Amino acid sequence: MIINLLSAVFGTYVGLLPIANPFSTAVVFIAITSRFSEAKAQKQAARACIYMTIILIVSLFAGALIMAFFGISIPALRIAGGLIVAQIGSQMLNPEPDPSDASKAHPGDGILRKPDLAFVPLAMPMLSGPGSIAVTIGKAAGVESIWEYGAIAIGIVLVAFTSWLVLRSARRILDLLGPAGLNALTRVMGFLLVCVGVQFIATGIMDMLSDEVMLGALIEALQAVSEQ
Repeated sequence: MIINLLSAVFGTYVGLLPIANPFSTAVVFIAITSRFSEAKAQKQAARACIYMTIILIVSLFAGALIMAFFGISIPALRIAGGLIVAQIGSQMLNPEPDPSDASKAHPGDGILRKPDLAFVPLAMPMLSGPGSIAVTIGKAAGVESIWEYGAIAIGIVLVAFTSWLVLRSARRILDLLGPAGLNALTRVMGFLLVCVGVQFIATGIMDMLSDEVMLGALIEALQAVSEQ
């Protein structure tokens, strides 16, 4: 039994870490927290990973039930996450300068005006986005005992801890970039975030169209139109 539980912990860690991908999130973290103090940035990193843990553990125990209750599908979750990511990327790519002092305009200022960046965009949808939630719900579907739930939860905590280690070390790169490098990095990451958001949306639409129920309803609608 112990071997099975260790396997569940390891399987969860290996399955979630590439999808959460804290390394790509770290680059975004550097860009959007560049004007934060070191203490505030570290606090944002810690809170993001705590939020990530909460989101995924809630998904583990009640994700399928909550989504079924509200009638939310994984494709819809992907599309919603894509819209959020694309909007954030757009703000970083095309910042709105402050008209009172254009000289202080900075890429991502629209994002930085938010008092808390830990939940959106860091925890959701970057670290614990639709892919991570889908994997967690899929893991829950195969659980046969409460001990397996605990093992998967431990795997989630380990992924969040790894993400925290990556994020808390990311700010050291700021000293190497300098203002010009940070400006360029912010705009590049904004463009990439827009691309990621569009990909989320496209994947969600394709998943939705490939769903048997949705496809059947679409075929019936087309047949009804052709018969008129």
